[in-house]
Amino acid sequence: MKLLHSVLRTACLCAAALAAPVLFADEETNYDEALAGSYTLPDPLACADGTRVAAPEEWFGKRRPELLEQFQTEMYGVMPGVNRERLAFETLRENPVALDGKAAFKEMRVYFDAPNPAPKLDLLICIPNRAEKPVPAFLIPNFQGNHTVCSDPWISISDNTEAIHTRNVNGEERRGYKKDRYPIETIIDRGYAFVTGFYEDIDPDFDDGRQNGVHSLFAAMEQDVPEESRAATITAWAWGLSRALDALETVPEIDSSRVAVAGHSRLGKTALWAGANDPRFALVISNDSGCGGAALTRRNFGETINTITHGFPHWFCPRYKTYIGRTDELPFDQHELIALIAPRPVYVASASEDLWADPTGEFLSARNADPVYRLLGTEGIGGAGDTPPEADTPVGAIIHYHRRTGKHNITEYDWAQYLDFADRYMTN
Repeated sequence: MKLLHSVLRTACLCAAALAAPVLFADEETNYDEALAGSYTLPDPLACADGTRVAAPEEWFGKRRPELLEQFQTEMYGVMPGVNRERLAFETLRENPVALDGKAAFKEMRVYFDAPNPAPKLDLLICIPNRAEKPVPAFLIPNFQGNHTVCSDPWISISDNTEAIHTRNVNGEERRGYKKDRYPIETIIDRGYAFVTGFYEDIDPDFDDGRQNGVHSLFAAMEQDVPEESRAATITAWAWGLSRALDALETVPEIDSSRVAVAGHSRLGKTALWAGANDPRFALVISNDSGCGGAALTRRNFGETINTITHGFPHWFCPRYKTYIGRTDELPFDQHELIALIAPRPVYVASASEDLWADPTGEFLSARNADPVYRLLGTEGIGGAGDTPPEADTPVGAIIHYHRRTGKHNITEYDWAQYLDFADRYMTN
């Protein structure tokens, strides 16, 4: 099994789709909607003591803290605190005339345990030159290093030799390798800053018993946390994104009160969890996040707790895998993860051919977060209805959803919707 996990890790940690899922315990993946099963979703407004919140102050004072604690102890692991005396930021260098003068590029380093040089996160910050300052920003972690999101030779090549994606790879050959996923110039033209960092700078994406990356800093903060509920890797990544936001609060050209956190695939899961824990994120975007992200867990469709916890055991705390085969006993489902972001704007997106991520389950999750958003005085998902929309037909209001034609990816179409959404909810 150890060898199998090693093969899985190397094969599947690419940013592309998990196109050939490996099954465990003789489980067969279901892609038939008729076999998705019947289930009853937990009421996001119902408290553990049997009462039901009926006012915003009851949501924030009682139900939300209770629900957040459940997600921490049963799924993602408890979110650690931060030693701000050991947190430091350094501007490494700047290019004021990037993209033919449209943008200023800045490389900033986040030291999580200063003065120690590691662990650290290198940020690429792209700021429009012609926009009024300070500007809103998109913060989105990347899969293979900052140099892969843009072909500009000025951008430093990742020096992370511990990470799966850069090991034994000539960095220069990967320059701009994933630029189609990150339309930086379009984002700049729309008046937004673009900020990214290599996610494995925060915590390398393999199971080593929670020893590497920022996990090395958490031990002192987790002495009173049961082993089975300690911070897993998705929590570590989300924690790192909050530290990136701390850094952006020191950048005068960026309005840190208008930062959208976004992510694709496993990083879509991370964006949702970061947004749930850190209310400073003004807007949250989940792109194809699937199981453990936006998709409902109780549906028997696509990836399941069984497959995800066997393939990627480090993403979740050990408690989560105890729900294999008994998802109806989970005290929550993923619509309540979205509800934890309320009343802030959230965009959930799927792809029509990405059945492994269960697009219908992602829509239903967004749909069933609506009562909390309504309680807090917003339009929620608007008039989206109870069934998924046709492909390439965005629906909703402050909760938004679309199912793009195509495969597991983040595309120009997706970004067009996110920019329009941000224009509506994140510009003055």
